[in-house]
Amino acid sequence: MENLLGLLRITVLRGVKLAKRDTNSSDPYVVIKLGKQKLKSSVVKKNLNPEWNDELTLAIDDPRHPIKLEVYDQDVFSRDDKMGDAEFEIDQFVEALRCNFDSLPSGTVITKLKPKRENCLAEESSIYWDNGQIVQRMFLRLRNVECGEIELQLKWTKIPGSRGL
Repeated sequence: MENLLGLLRITVLRGVKLAKRDTNSSDPYVVIKLGKQKLKSSVVKKNLNPEWNDELTLAIDDPRHPIKLEVYDQDVFSRDDKMGDAEFEIDQFVEALRCNFDSLPSGTVITKLKPKRENCLAEESSIYWDNGQIVQRMFLRLRNVECGEIELQLKWTKIPGSRGL
């Protein structure tokens, strides 16, 4: 526990225009991985534009490692079908956490990340100050699939007794 920096709370908000893997639709869920940690969202039945609003929490000891995201279609009688993957970095999010923004008004944008070839951002992502905490929202374009995006929100939780940032 003393090696941990803190906890990253990832809210899997929704999927947009996900790929069809069953006859008429899909039953999507999201898996988030970091090192040996693996977290899974709930399954949304028969929906290509699912709304999860599931909060998943990762313990962070090194913010330089990318976080991997995979989307699957749940199947009952066969192996779950892959519906794409993405990954994202949290180094700039963590860098913003190291600064003191207590005097800023809520809603102030601290920095913006642009989509580029090296990341999976589908559009510009803002890191902003919101009611006393740093928040980042992002749309990730899924790779290795014909279509689909996932919207996430990131927040940080300090752990008493950890080495912190």
